[in-house]
Amino acid sequence: MRLSQLLTRVTPLSAAPIPDAEITDVVYDSRMAGEGTLFVCLVGARTDGHAYAPSAYERGCRAFLASRPLELPADAAVILCADPRAAMAAACEELHGRPAEKLRLIGITGTKGKTTTALLLYAALNGAGRRAAYIGSNGIRIAGKPFTLPTTTPTTPESRELAICFEAAVRAGCEFAVLEVSSQALKTSRCASLTFESVLFTNFSPDHIGGAEHPDLADYIASKARLFTDYGARHAVYNADDPMWETIVGGTDAALVSCAVDRPADFRAENVAPFRSDTALGVTFECAAHGERVPVRLRMPGEFSVRNALSAMALASLCGVGLRECAAALADATVEGRFEIVPGLPGRTFVIDYAHNGLSLTSALTVLRAYRPRRLVCLFGSVGGRTTGRRAELGQAASTLADLCIVTSDNPDGEPPARILADIEAAMHPDCPRLLAADRAEAIRMAVRLSEPGDVVLLAGKGHEDYQLIRGEKVPFCEREILLSECEAIRRERSSY
Repeated sequence: MRLSQLLTRVTPLSAAPIPDAEITDVVYDSRMAGEGTLFVCLVGARTDGHAYAPSAYERGCRAFLASRPLELPADAAVILCADPRAAMAAACEELHGRPAEKLRLIGITGTKGKTTTALLLYAALNGAGRRAAYIGSNGIRIAGKPFTLPTTTPTTPESRELAICFEAAVRAGCEFAVLEVSSQALKTSRCASLTFESVLFTNFSPDHIGGAEHPDLADYIASKARLFTDYGARHAVYNADDPMWETIVGGTDAALVSCAVDRPADFRAENVAPFRSDTALGVTFECAAHGERVPVRLRMPGEFSVRNALSAMALASLCGVGLRECAAALADATVEGRFEIVPGLPGRTFVIDYAHNGLSLTSALTVLRAYRPRRLVCLFGSVGGRTTGRRAELGQAASTLADLCIVTSDNPDGEPPARILADIEAAMHPDCPRLLAADRAEAIRMAVRLSEPGDVVLLAGKGHEDYQLIRGEKVPFCEREILLSECEAIRRERSSY
């Protein structure tokens, strides 16, 4: 595609004509630059893409988008614009044939619940025969199949990767794309040039404040609120039980749809009740909406699971899916690494969850405690080299709410696991029984071996992750496989008696 066509929706700072070079790819990593690429100079929290323009030039790139002049040879075309990120979003959409315009986009934001709600909605849409794509923390799925990008992406990918995903979704015959939209994505214009048909606010709590994320709470709130004011949404669904809903959603011009458990709402959950089988936990409720009352059964525990499911049903309803169709799809839905129940041994309940800070671990253990386990066992750790403040809050939460703690590693990276474990243990309640195992695989096998009928065992922190970060390398690691393998070993041992 010609550079001039690629930048059709970009307003340069200069009136100089845009060269008519042929462009085959838009990149923001100089290592991906080459002949026929347009290199976009993005300014991040730690790096400035302008500094890497010479490297991109050396690799053969001759077209650049930047916010300030670049010192490059005369044959380099440098187009200056006020916001290179927004310009990149428009250029990537253009390059891929404006695929987002051919999809009905649904954006979900909130501190917690984005992944579960998005995947429940994805399941409801595909279960009703409405082809959909999912893009979020648990990867990318298009019409029931995983889709892999050559680069690792955050919760909401950069606009380049989003355009690639949207094009693949259109080719697969998708009608919808469900996106987790993080506050960072909104702050950094990753979704610029997109128009969402429906958006959702799940809940709010202070998080992602400081460091390379948001400088303060006001910035975090303002970033979340942009999804409801800046992207042309026709419908805004919100959790009316959250006291921050009006602050986040209040500025929208979209039609409001409320969801709630504790107060009247357009979509309300009533008669919420937990259930427990031999190896599983879950919750049932009735969804009251549109004059109907539809029973719903979820294979995941907790009132927050009810809120997530209720929000998914509201969004699916706006997409034309009936409440009973939704309920049927949700009955079979599970979300990898988000209160994922893994059937292992008779009478034991094994749960894998992403809870990795004090607040989320407290919430997870409180929910599991409500099922009255014989013992509540918590296996957890904390990452190395950063977020050291989480260690104390994790240790306090686990030792206060669990009957037995197994403290282990969780992406220790370059920090000695023994030091991380010592920091956690120093904050734990002295009366709480605990075991320490620096090797997480060993800790999981220990938890399985120690489990007894009636126990609930929570493996917290890694969730859907399929690696351990050790000395800068991502080593393949799947908790589910280790857990099931140990359960199978125990069954073989018992059958040989």
